[in-house]
Formats: sequence, structure tokens, C-alpha cells
Amino acid sequence: MSQQAVKVGLIGLGTVGQGVIRVLQKNAEEIARRVGRPVQVTHASARDLGRPRDTDLAGITLVADALSLAREADIDVLVEVVGGQTVAKDAILAALARGKPVVTANKALLAENGNGIFAAAAEAGVPVAFEASVAGGIPIIKAIREGLAGNRIDSLAGIINGTCNYILSQMTVKGQSFADALADAQKLGYAEADPTFDVEGVDAAHKLSILASIAFGMPLSFPAVACEGITKVTAQDIQIAQTLGYRIKLLGIAKRSAAGVELRVHPTLIPDDQLLAKVDGVLNSVLVQGNAVGQVGFYGRGAGGDATASAVVADLVDVARGLGAEAHRHVPALAFQPAAVQALNLLPISAIESCYYLRLRVADEPGVLKGLTGILAEHDISIEAILQKEPRGDDDATVALITDRVAEQRFDAALAAIQALPFVREGAARIRVEHFKD
Repeated sequence: MSQQAVKVGLIGLGTVGQGVIRVLQKNAEEIARRVGRPVQVTHASARDLGRPRDTDLAGITLVADALSLAREADIDVLVEVVGGQTVAKDAILAALARGKPVVTANKALLAENGNGIFAAAAEAGVPVAFEASVAGGIPIIKAIREGLAGNRIDSLAGIINGTCNYILSQMTVKGQSFADALADAQKLGYAEADPTFDVEGVDAAHKLSILASIAFGMPLSFPAVACEGITKVTAQDIQIAQTLGYRIKLLGIAKRSAAGVELRVHPTLIPDDQLLAKVDGVLNSVLVQGNAVGQVGFYGRGAGGDATASAVVADLVDVARGLGAEAHRHVPALAFQPAAVQALNLLPISAIESCYYLRLRVADEPGVLKGLTGILAEHDISIEAILQKEPRGDDDATVALITDRVAEQRFDAALAAIQALPFVREGAARIRVEHFKD
């Protein structure tokens, strides 16, 4: 075994960056056996070099300027775990310009700038590895890109944001309001002080755009993802869904058909006997449907320093194995050969078909159900289940129903007619319903 170590430059010494160093130190012997030589962080950058850290940084050259590290340091591989887009993008492009491979966990950067970054990497003839950008420690990128390479991927769906999954789990198990569950998530460090990217679905949309690209062989298309967060999901919706035999989860869904590709992130009712309905807390899970293998599922820790560091180091091992060889060129960044990555027709959310959950507050008077079902019938929408809850302390009742599959545009037209009825109050809730059959 050669003793010349693979020299790693690390940008970011936060939770994930320190986790990468610890994993490399703790598992040094195993990693060296896998690669054929040691892998060591020799240079690292951080915004605040004086900040106390729990990780042993002995032997690591520390610098404050990430860009100078990428441009000048004597390294073999650059690892970027600083987050954000400006510094990270400049450092990655600088490393690629030097012919240095890159490992990144930055899903926002890849979702919004990945097409340009991958083009720069292809021109330089070096890889950009990004397993840690989606679902933390779950090796979902490698699974789709390599393990399922013999399949045509028809669809994927998953819980890919642990913050939202924790909040919805607390609302389900403890009956908490959204605000209370969010406050708990923030106290435990599962949610940021400003949780907007998580609870509005943007983080999940970043990740979905990456998964869809490697599944379908198309350019990254983040702007095309229809995105709806969980802020409007109420404890009442959670309770009614349970009564009807469903759980509510924030899902990222990508499907391919003859009509085109649908990309969407939104709260979703899932039958409570299906796998995704049983994934609680901050855990993640992804289902992939291949035309040869059928449905396969992945489950595990989707966030956290150690889980994400595990995925970063796995990429490091892959990259280190290919240094000085052509091996890495056999695994293209987006799974398909660059010249074969093709723009596909992207369907607007109005064109997709789904079942729907609808909750309405209505006057407690005769003829309500007849009026509602009459409008749905006029729009050729069938009802799968219906529930009426009697009024409590006021003159209004609650009606909830689940429809059969219908085009969103048609459902929206029916909903507009329903909301115009004189006995329907404001504040209707509409949530899509999905069934994932084996």
C-alpha cells in the first residue's frame, strides 16, 4: 500500500466539516484499505478561525480565505461543506480550473448552478461528487446513478426534509399545532431560526431537482419544481386524515410519462399502511420505481453532522480511488453521458393528475352535501371517502372528502364553484393524495 496520502482541502469547519475530519480520523485504517493509501485533511478554511471546536485540527493548515485555498493550496481534492452559494461556487470553480476533483454537500448550489458546474468539471476532466447533497447518510445518489443503472426510472418520491417530517410527526403523535411543533424543532436544533427554506418546501425542491436529473437524464430544473410548504397544514387536517386512514407528509415527487415530467413538492396524504407513512421524526425515505427492479425503498438519517459526513467521506473514497486514473469518467455526474443529457418536457402543476383531500367549513343546514357532491359530479369528479363532523359551539360544520384521480385544472375549477356556494365559509384546505403501490 502506498503511503503517500491523498491531500484534502476542506472548506467549512462547521458541524459537517468537523464531522468529516472525525470520520477520516476514526476510520483512517478502513479508508486507507479501501483507497490504497491514507486520506487526510491537510488544509481547511473557516470564516472564524478562532472559534472553539471539538475536533482535533493538529497538522491541518488553517486559512480564512476559502478562495485562496481552492486556488493555491497543495491539495488533491477539494471538499466544500460551507454552504451558501457565492463563496462555495467561486471556490469550486477555482478548484476545477486547477484540475482538482470536488466533493460537495451543497444542494442549493447544485440545484441552482449545477449545470454550469458540471460543464466546468467535464471540461476539466475531473469529477464533482455530491452524495451528501440529498438525504444525508442515505446513499440515494449512488443507488440511482449506479445501482439502478440497468433500469428506466419511471418515478421517485420521498421524504427528503427532516425538519418538516419532524414537525408533521409531532403534530400527528402529540396533537401539536404547527407553531408549537416548529418551536420544538428549533429548540432541538432540527430547524433554523429562520426556517423558511425548510417549511416552505424550498430545501426539498432543491433536492428533488437533483434526484430527478440523475433519474431521468435531464438538466437540473429547479425553477420548474412546483413547491408548496407545510405552513397551512392544521392539527384538524392531521386528525381528519388519521380518521380516514391516512398520514400527512411533505413529499418530493418526480414522475415521467409520455406527456412529460412532473416535479412537485407539497404536503401529501398517504395511506397509513404504506412505507412512507411510517417514517417519523427527522428520518428520510425515498421510493424509486424502476421498470426492471420494480419499487425499491431507502430509509435512514437524512441530516446531521455525522450522517452527512459519512456521505461526504464516501464520495472522497470514490474520488481518491480514481486519482491518476480514468475510472471516475465512467460514472457521469448526472448518471447519463453528458452529450446524452436531454431537456424533457416539464409539465405545469395544473396538468398533473392526483387524488385530493378537501376540507370545508360549511353552514349546518339541509342540502349542503347535495350541493357539494352535485358540483363535483358536474365536473366528473368521483368521491372516494367523505366525512362530516357536527358543529361544536357555533353554527358551522366541517365536511372533508377525498376524491378519485383527477386533473388539477379540473379540480381547481370545481373548487372555485364550491367556494362560491352561499353555505361554504372561507378557509378551505386542499391537499393532494398519493398511493404508492408495490
